[in-house]
This record gives sequence, C-alpha cells and structure tokens, in this order.
Amino acid sequence: MFNLLTNSGNKVLRQNEKQIHQIKTLASEMAMWEDIKLQSQTQKLKTQLKNGSDINDLLPEAFATVMATCQKLFAIKLFDVQILGGILLHKGNIAEMKTGEGKTLTATLPAYLNALTGQGVHIVTVNDYLAKRDAEWMGKIYTFLDISTGLIQQNMTADQRKSNYDKEITYVTNSELGFDYLRDNMAIDTHELVQRNFYFCIIDEVDSILIDEARTPLIISGPSDIPTNKYIKSNQLAQKLIINEDYEIDEKAKNIILTDTGIKVCETFLNISNIYQIDDPWAQYILNALKAQHLFLKDRNYIVKNNQVVIVDEFTGRIMPGRRWSDGLHQAIEAKENVSIQQENQTLASITYQNFFLLYNKLSGMTGTASTESQEFEKIYKINVMTIPTNKECIRIDLPDLVYKQEYNKWAAIANECYDMYQIGRPTLIGTTNVEKSELLAKLLDEYKLPYNLLNAKPENVEKESEIIAQAGQSKTLTIATNMAGRGTDIILGGNPEKYSQLIILKTIKDYFIDQREPILDDYKPNTEIQLHLQTLVKSLEADITFNEMHSDQIILFAETCIMNNTSNTSQSSEHTVQHIQNAYIKILEIYRQICLIDRDHVVKLGGLHVIGTERHESRRIDNQLRGRAGRQGDPGSSRFFLSLEDNLLRIFGGDKILQLMETLNIDDETPIESAILNRSLNNAQKKVESYYYDIRKQLFEYDEVLNNQRQAIYAERNRILYSTYVRDCLIEYGESTIEEIINFYKKEKTNTSHTQVQEKEIYQKIQTILNLPTEFSIDLFTQMHEQEIECFLREQFRITYDLREAYLEQLRPGLVRQLEKYYLLQQIDTAWQEHLEKMANLRESIGWRSYGQQDPLTEYKNEAFALFIKMITYIRETVSYFIMRSRLVIDPEKTIKSS
Repeated sequence: MFNLLTNSGNKVLRQNEKQIHQIKTLASEMAMWEDIKLQSQTQKLKTQLKNGSDINDLLPEAFATVMATCQKLFAIKLFDVQILGGILLHKGNIAEMKTGEGKTLTATLPAYLNALTGQGVHIVTVNDYLAKRDAEWMGKIYTFLDISTGLIQQNMTADQRKSNYDKEITYVTNSELGFDYLRDNMAIDTHELVQRNFYFCIIDEVDSILIDEARTPLIISGPSDIPTNKYIKSNQLAQKLIINEDYEIDEKAKNIILTDTGIKVCETFLNISNIYQIDDPWAQYILNALKAQHLFLKDRNYIVKNNQVVIVDEFTGRIMPGRRWSDGLHQAIEAKENVSIQQENQTLASITYQNFFLLYNKLSGMTGTASTESQEFEKIYKINVMTIPTNKECIRIDLPDLVYKQEYNKWAAIANECYDMYQIGRPTLIGTTNVEKSELLAKLLDEYKLPYNLLNAKPENVEKESEIIAQAGQSKTLTIATNMAGRGTDIILGGNPEKYSQLIILKTIKDYFIDQREPILDDYKPNTEIQLHLQTLVKSLEADITFNEMHSDQIILFAETCIMNNTSNTSQSSEHTVQHIQNAYIKILEIYRQICLIDRDHVVKLGGLHVIGTERHESRRIDNQLRGRAGRQGDPGSSRFFLSLEDNLLRIFGGDKILQLMETLNIDDETPIESAILNRSLNNAQKKVESYYYDIRKQLFEYDEVLNNQRQAIYAERNRILYSTYVRDCLIEYGESTIEEIINFYKKEKTNTSHTQVQEKEIYQKIQTILNLPTEFSIDLFTQMHEQEIECFLREQFRITYDLREAYLEQLRPGLVRQLEKYYLLQQIDTAWQEHLEKMANLRESIGWRSYGQQDPLTEYKNEAFALFIKMITYIRETVSYFIMRSRLVIDPEKTIKSS
C-alpha cells in the first residue's frame, strides 16, 4: 500500500507518465476539432460503454475530451499534475494537491468520465457558496459536452432537489447531501424521494468533511415536550458554584466533573435528595450549564445573531445557521446568553459521516492537507492518500515559531510584524483561531493606524468574503481571517483582476439602480478611465426599459450571469443591455489586468505573501492550510507562527516545562524563544491532540457501526414497502410472525414450573386482542389442541379475519385498504425506530460504566443493542397487525369519510 511505503509524489507521476502523455497527445488533436465534433464525443463514449467497453479503457479519450473543451472555453491547458490528480480520483483515492494547483478543474476529468455511466456523480463541497461557484464555472464544460449539471442549495424545494439529483453531475454540500438521505428514509411516498443510488463521489476539502466534521453525526430532530425552566435554574446554580471546589474542568477532554462538595451544594440549592435520580434528573442540566460557562465561549464557539445562538465552525470559521448542539447543550448556552430558549429536540433520524459516505460504490477526495491523517482514511474509509507534486516547485520559506512568555507580548509582536510588512509593502495574511482574537488584533492595528480587511464569522464580514480574499495579494494589504480552510478563492499576488472588475460592475448597478443613489466607489479605487466606462454603462442601462422593470435581485443575478458566463443570450433583457455590461466589464478588466500585473511584479520582488499564524491549531492540517495560502504556483512567500505559553495548546500540553526553561535562562517577557526542539515538542503536542480526536471518531464509528447495521435493515424494509404496490403479503407475514413469536413464548412459559393456567389464558387473550379474533370464540378450546394445531388454527383465523376486514373496507371505499396497509407499516416503523434511537442513545451513555465490572463496553453494547432491535421488530409486527385489524371508517357530519 502507498501509505505504508514511501509515497513520493514524483514516483506516482512517473508510474502514470505513459497514460498522461497519451491523454495530452489526444487532447492536442481534439483542440483542433470543430465544436460539433468535440461535442459528439459524449454520445460516442456512452455508446461504447453500453456496448460493453470497460470504463477504465475510455479514460484517456474522456480526459482528453475535457482538456480540449477546457482549452476552447477558458484558454486553460491542464498541467500534468492535474491529469495525474484526475486519474487517482477516478481510481478512488484521495489526491493531496497544494493550494492553487487547480483542484476544481482536476475534478472535472473523473466527474465527466463517471457521468457517462448515467448513474450520477456527486461533487461535494464544504459550503453553498463553493457549490454554486463550481457548478456555474465547471457547468460550462459539462453543458458544452451535453452532460447535465445539478446544484443543491439550502432553500430548495423537494421537486427542485429531485430534479438536480437526477442530473448526471450534481454539486452539493456535505450536510445537504446527508440530510436529504435521512429525509428520504422518512418519506411515506415514493414521490417525496429526491435522491437516487450512490455511485461515485468526489469530496472537495475531504479532510475537513471526513475528519473534522465526522466527530458529530448528522441528526434530524423534532421538538420534544421537555420543559425549559430547568435550563434557567441550572444556569443560576452554575454561577454560584466555585471552580476547583465544587467542580473541576478537564480541558483536554473538554469535560466537567462535579466534586462531592459540589453535588451537596447543588442538592441544597435545588432542594432535592439526589441530582442523579432517574425520574427527575438534574445532573446533565447542571453539567451543561457549567460547560456553557467555561468551555463554550461567545465569539469563539458561537455568536449571538438576531437573538439566537449560532454555532461557529471551529475548522472553517464560518457560522452554521440551523445547526444546534445536542443533549441540551444549546439550550444551556441560550440560558447563559439570556435569549429565548428553544425546545429540546428528539432524534428522528441520524447517521455519521463515516457510515454515510461508505454507502458510495466509489469514494474519492481532494485537499491540500491529508497526509497527516492517511492512517485514518485507510482504516475507516479504505481509501489511500496520494501526494501529488506541485506543478512548480514551492519556494515558500517557513520561518521557525516565536514563543513568548505572555499572550500580551505575542500580540504586540504580531502588530509590530504587521506594521513592518505594511511599511515594506508586502501583502500579509494573519490567521486567527476565532472571532474574539481577530477583533482583538483589529483593535491593535487601529491603534497603529494601519488599514486592514477583517474576515470572520460576523455576518457583516462574511458578505465581503470573496472580495477580501481575492484582493489579499495586493501590495500594502493586511488581511485578518479566522481559519482559512475551504475559502475556495486563491490569493493571487497583485490582486485578482477578474474578481475586482466583477465587483465594480455589480456595486455600480446595485448603488445606482437598487439603492437609488450615486455610486460610491471609494472601496475599489477606480481610476478616471474606469469611471468613464461606468458612467457610460449606467446611462445605457438607465435608458433600457426592460432593465428598469426588473426586480432588484434579478438585476444582480442578471449582471453576474452576463459577466460570469460571458454570454449574450438571455430572456430577461435586451441584447443591447447585455452588450453594454459586457463591454464595460471587458474594458475595466483590461485596465485592471495591467494594474495587477505591475503590482504583482512589485510584490514578487518584495518576497510575496507573508502569512502570520497567531496560534497553533489542535490539528497540524489547519496550520498547513494557512501556510499553504502563500507560495502558490511557484510564487515566493513566507510564513511564521507567533505563540505564547498562555495559548491553549501550550498551556494544556506541557507549556510549564518551557516556562521553567525560560525562567532558568532568565529570559525577559519581550524576548521570544526560537528553537527547533520547541517546534518538535509542539508538533508532538499536536499529534497527541490529533490522536485523541482520532480515538473519539474511531469510537463513534465503532458504536455507530452497530446502529448502522440496524439502520440499513430498517431502511431496506422501508424501501421494500415504499416501492411495493401490493403490501398485503407483508401484513400477512407480520401477522403470522406475531402468532409464531407468541406461540414460541407460550412454549417457553409451559416448560417453566411456575406456569399457571391463568398465564396461559393471558397469552391467548393477547393473541385474540392483537388479531381481533371473534369474542364468541372460547379460549378453553386452545387447551384441547396441540401447539402445532393451535398455530395452524390461528394462522387460518387470522387470514379469514383479514379477508373480512379487507372486504369491509373495500366495500366502503375501493382501494383504501391498500393505502392503509402502507400507511400503518411506514408509520409504525418510523415511530418504533425513533423510540429505538432514544433507547440506543441512553444505552450508549450508560454503557461505559460496564468497564468497571471488567466487561468490554462495546461487546456489551452490541449484545444489548441486538436485544433492543429484536424487541423493536416484534413491537412493529404486533402494532401493525393490531391497527390494521381494527381499521374502520367514520363518516363525519360533512359526509367525508375518515379512517380511524
């Protein structure tokens, strides 16, 4: 395996050299073809597949087709390393490609090839913005080649989702994809289903999705009736408890433990005898309130927006509206922030990302940083990480970390570094770990009177994201950003002229036509020539009646489409308007290309982009992603991390030893330590944290694997019922299984010496109740029969009763009985499954205590989970049989018929 041996990028390139050369030769020939001939390739390749050709044999021709199309549409020639990335993705690997190497275009190669099968390809991104951007940009290649492209966005209806999932290639975020899967498995009609089978998946930023987000499962929940007053009271109590006396904080495990003294204080305050009592528990509420106070901090783990607590993703720095922490933690934070407390939710369906993505026949992914987690990818997902060499050698200089005694000195040093870089003229990117720290640095730079761009989870900053990142490579530009993972926009030295020109056009249109005011373009610093083009554009659009009748969001969308697609075909406005927008954009772009080119040369001479890290992250990958923003495509660049002994990572993992060393050497507060030994110890600390989180994910996966086997069985049964037009046989099967189970139970009871005639009568009474047998039938008759005779008799009676029930319902409303059968089956399966999930969650929480009795918790969990599953299946069969045998129609006063 590649992961066990030296996975040299150049070695992998050499192994595929022959095939890469073949693809390039074909692509050069195809680039000379007429459009219609190139477009006919799709139908030709599809026909070859239908006629039995192997998909791997079509790879060179399919890849060459995409490359030639890319050259025609964008005038871009793909690098050898991008072709190599495409080959490895098609084979089901993770391609580790550095930032700026063109991962988005690389994905089009295997996506097109696998889309030819007609089974559907999913390209998964970390957020809606990237999904939309990639679908629009790469969609031009697929549309040209007659491959349909879909896009899933947050607010789409079920019909829109179905239509987009049915396309040959679909761009979607990981959360939308997972939640649609869960919703599909809660549907009660085939028309509600939106997804089809899972064939091939390419995950962008694969480490972010399969590693970072895999700690928490996807959960669809509904409101439960748990009262909210406990959260308020627990919050008041948490403020009275004293740290290290009433409770202790375990920062490594992010957990809080109540001491004996603390338990007594809680019980006195609440006036109860036991906070752990089963019928009215308080312990979980108190612990959540303490976690909310100490472990979940405002502007770090969450922000308060519109009187709501909104989670901040610790890996991307983005807000996650609609997501909530489970087990009452979110409510505890709402009580702490004194905002309205929403009802706690009951789990209706859930799945982990590990088990969800393992549903695909073939899984692959791309990222700039995956090699540090290669072991986990191999063990859990059975996929290898392949490091692909850069197209041009990376010449970025990664300077040693500087470690200060106190955090104050560290921030002062960072501000001084920013000041020095600004005076030199080098663009500088400062990566912070949370909102709070980014705003602290912003205030420091205000003191220095330095201009900067701030990008964090605050809504007012998020809106400018693509604009800020696109221009972060300009000289004399300071950019403060919370975690840089999955930003999706390259930092181009000298600035991004295309993005800048687009923003100027869109801002002009928005200012003049939507906000009804003169355009204020100070942010964009346009020169006189650009302003002249903009004035011409505004006058021409102002004169256009069709354009003035458009709605505000239509205007922006229309302008974006004109610029991005570079097309003059639209049904929304006249060709005259389109042409003016295009002309203004092209002229402004030409001017900015010259400006950015001059600035780029200046920045390159100064040393390129300088990246400053303000804290080591728990994962080395996140640090590498930040560093990777500098030195793209052979550009010069540098990076340096500024740390302090008060930083979380150093404080928790051995910073006291470094502090002793600094005091022994009599180093003052303002002097930092720069040491290779220190760097190694920091890397070891990060490895420990990574290992700890890996264990958490591995444990989550192992426990969910038990539930996953049950989930697949339940979902398979649901699908069998959902797609069946005649489920009568299924109901008969359920009824007969119920009879068999009760008879077996009766046999066991009979062997028991304590078995009495009363118990026997109770068993038969239960059979009569469930199967709705005639009350005239004497239970005493059972005592005169053998067990086999009883079973045959009950089966016969059940079928007769069922036939009578069916005839009765058919007579009242033809076809109703078939609907009722399906409805009762699905309803009872869903209800039982939801209750089962709750029981499994409770079992999962309590099973850890078994280890104190020298028992393996996982083995015990498997055994008890199986028993619970069998009990649930029995319950489903009994309740379905009970309800269907008692179905009747009620005619209400309005003469409408209802079932009950």
